[in-house]
Amino acid sequence: MQLFGKRKPDDNKPTTETTETKDDQTTQPPPRPPLPQQSIGFETVIGAGCTIEGEMISKGNIRIDGVFTGTLEIGGNVLVGETAQINADIDAKNTSIAGKVRGNVSGNRVQLLRTARVWGDIRATALSTEEGAFIDGKISMTSAQPTFEETEAEDDDHENVEDTAIIQTEEKEETEEAKNTEEEIKHD
Repeated sequence: MQLFGKRKPDDNKPTTETTETKDDQTTQPPPRPPLPQQSIGFETVIGAGCTIEGEMISKGNIRIDGVFTGTLEIGGNVLVGETAQINADIDAKNTSIAGKVRGNVSGNRVQLLRTARVWGDIRATALSTEEGAFIDGKISMTSAQPTFEETEAEDDDHENVEDTAIIQTEEKEETEEAKNTEEEIKHD
């Protein structure tokens, strides 16, 4: 299972395009295509000889091969390399672990490679482990996050159920009052 996409062929190779003018021919390169919103690969790399402490917040992909202590809140993908030693909670879109992590891991997909060592809880929609991976913690499988529209629809359904329950309770109370009144009339 591969969490990180394959590289696309390099479409940015310069090509030449011939354009004609009144007097002669000139060769000009075509305009460059716009850069993609999210680049392929890793925007941030923490090398094997690097030690960092603190809170890291990023929307892009990150690869860690060094030592990190603190908190990781990553909107993209995280790759914890074989030489990495993480003492932090990791919250990311997708996380692939080949090194050591002491902390909780949460996200959409979590992948534990054969050299992975995790001391902490894992909370994910999808989890895969290779033979040899080590986990000392609780694993919680979650469902996909509902969309805003689904949440609103559920709230409306709950309100309708509550309204129905209130109406039924009021009708029941009115019926009981009517019975009590009839019984009082019969006894008089």
